[in-house]
Amino acid sequence: MALFQKPKYSTVIVKKKDIPQGMWKKCPASGEIIYNKELEQNQNVVAKSGYHFPITARKRIGHLLDEGSFSELDKDLVAGDPLKFVDSQSYPERIARSQKKTGESDSIVSGKGTIHGIPVSIAVFDFQFAGGSLGSVAGEKITRAIELAIEEKIPCIVISASGGARMQEGILSLMQMAKTSAALGRLSEAGLPFISVLTDPTAGGVTASFATLGDVIIAEPGARICFAGARVIKETTNEELPEGFQSAEFLFQRGLIDQIVPRTEMRDRLRDILAALYTKKEPVTS
Repeated sequence: MALFQKPKYSTVIVKKKDIPQGMWKKCPASGEIIYNKELEQNQNVVAKSGYHFPITARKRIGHLLDEGSFSELDKDLVAGDPLKFVDSQSYPERIARSQKKTGESDSIVSGKGTIHGIPVSIAVFDFQFAGGSLGSVAGEKITRAIELAIEEKIPCIVISASGGARMQEGILSLMQMAKTSAALGRLSEAGLPFISVLTDPTAGGVTASFATLGDVIIAEPGARICFAGARVIKETTNEELPEGFQSAEFLFQRGLIDQIVPRTEMRDRLRDILAALYTKKEPVTS
């Protein structure tokens, strides 16, 4: 018999600095530690708790649209600097930093494609770009997406993830609320469906305009949806606020939202809604 036996458990101490970075995430809802690759395979949704981590616009488009069907439009639109806005840095510097971080020209990725063979015009916010803020470029791209839907007689989908209007553009940013809403009026007159998908967060001028004008309004579970933040409302009204009053679930119970749909089920749910609302029409030709 050997004098020394191999220990049952390893006695090697793994230091925190030896653990590769970016391989794991902790679920804020359950505390579970999830392997990033496993999380990505489930569209950044934690399988057990259902918690929805953020996702980029392009990955969302990849999950929703038929493979190879997406044709991007208006990619080269870039914000100007109408107000010469400067705080800790200039507005062009902020835009350049967001462009470098995300690889996007602005906070919206838009174009057309198909969902289970059904043609759609789609615009998707990327929250990583300046908090998904609504500026002149984002408003223009959403408006063009709506106008494309009218021209080709197809449904329009906008997926929101935004902190609201972009303050560095002032009134030019706020004007996008009216411009996009007017375009949706024309879409409605054409008898074409608009589906609005609200994700975490959807706030400010986005909530106060096109995001809540959908023929069908869908939200992801747990999404925060509001105009002003809870702290601002509480300090302004000096009232205690109901628990979770800005959550998708709270607003669903009160009728603002039509459906709450997990991200992993969104593609098939959109197919079902589109099939019910949309009858294929011949596009307008010049």
